[in-house]
Amino acid sequence: MKVLVFAPHADDEVLGVGGTIAKHVAAGDDVYVCIATRPTPPVFDDALFERIRRETKKAHEFLKIKKTFFLEYPAVNLESIPRTTLNRDILSVIEEVRPEVVYMPHFGDMQKDHTLLAEAIMVAIRPKHEHKIKRVLAYETLSETEWNVPHASTAFIPNVYNDISDTLDIKLRAMSFFESQLADFPCPRSTEAIASLAKLRGSTIFANAAESFMLIREVNV
Repeated sequence: MKVLVFAPHADDEVLGVGGTIAKHVAAGDDVYVCIATRPTPPVFDDALFERIRRETKKAHEFLKIKKTFFLEYPAVNLESIPRTTLNRDILSVIEEVRPEVVYMPHFGDMQKDHTLLAEAIMVAIRPKHEHKIKRVLAYETLSETEWNVPHASTAFIPNVYNDISDTLDIKLRAMSFFESQLADFPCPRSTEAIASLAKLRGSTIFANAAESFMLIREVNV
């Protein structure tokens, strides 16, 4: 099975889907990741970009990602890219991979890059295309999903849970490569917070650890 994970920024894929990625790989699935943006001047300097790119490659090598697509759009400025361009490039990745399962960021996340990417993905995965995706799920991203304005339109309401009791350590190890993004607890982007969320989601399904998702679409044929 082919699995495609979209991430607005490098490390979102590990924060939201790291344990699930490890389960897919262990099951023999091919996992692909598409990183939409990169740190770009003048907001970020080139040194940060080079550091995060090294961290990403190490984390993905550790997770045994089949291929990583880097779209190279400017981080925290995705709104500067024409929608037609973004939609086209997302569709191009989907057409190359032809995944059965897609994981995407939550539409209601605080960071605008997450919302814009989610919109573009929804355009690209319309079932009118030749390749039809069987399952689409939205993941939560610590420091983005839980920090937005509390409103029905931004709420993350999980209805799918994946037991990652056996792969939580792999997720935490993969996240440890992103030293530039980690901080000490109580920062949400700390290994302690990541583990705590996994345990909270796990307790919902009476498991030691879990990742939770919102099911966007499932097609049974």
